[in-house]
Amino acid sequence: MPSLRELQLDFAAAIIDQDVSRMSDHVLTGGTAAGERLNVYFNNTYHNLREALRDVFPVVERLVGERFFAYAADQYIGEHPSTTGDVHRFGATFATFLAGFAPAASLPYLPDTARLEWAMHEVFHAADHAPLAIDRLAAVVQAGCTTLRFTLNPACRLLASSFPVSRIWYVNQPSATDSDYVDADSGGDFLLIRRRNFVVEARPLGPAVFAMLQSLCAGASVDEAYDNAMLVDDAFALGAFIQQHILEATIVDFDTGNSSSSG
Repeated sequence: MPSLRELQLDFAAAIIDQDVSRMSDHVLTGGTAAGERLNVYFNNTYHNLREALRDVFPVVERLVGERFFAYAADQYIGEHPSTTGDVHRFGATFATFLAGFAPAASLPYLPDTARLEWAMHEVFHAADHAPLAIDRLAAVVQAGCTTLRFTLNPACRLLASSFPVSRIWYVNQPSATDSDYVDADSGGDFLLIRRRNFVVEARPLGPAVFAMLQSLCAGASVDEAYDNAMLVDDAFALGAFIQQHILEATIVDFDTGNSSSSG
């Protein structure tokens, strides 16, 4: 006799694999075939997860069409089943899945479009963070850049793409009035995705600014991040960058290496 945990694992696997045989010996049929009893779970599980993906990736769905999206979603659900009861977390690897999904190979910009939509989804649900307190700004000036490390707002993400994904996203909004044609070879994007007053925006950045923010996000010190930005643009203005991104609350905290300085 299997344990309760074994039954639960078999049931979950049967639903995701849509394989009645894994549970048929443990289903009380009552005159109804085990497959018919389990079908309601098959259908509800796939429907709910498919709808969760549809809510997060509406532009991807518009680009490929409803039927193709449903097919891709079902393949994704089967290969990457949800590991949490929170549907808001489901779909984190959908862009990576699309990058290796052969039927979507003719749309090389599709994975990065999905990455943009997932970043916007994450930013919308991210925690709030107060701006950097004005009375702490002097410490930024006094701190040595060798050890100074900035913390970025949790309600922001960075995305680099070789495709114009922000334009692709924009022209596929229901309210868009611009031409729906986008030249996928017209150049890429460096984007800061952030939330302002409950509105998520994808803001274009220069390559050097992106390199600086990306380095800071990875935990680099200001000196290290500045070196990376200078490799992209030797005229990069560090002071102006720091001032702007503190005022815009992209940078919300810092650490000078002294635990008493951060809070």
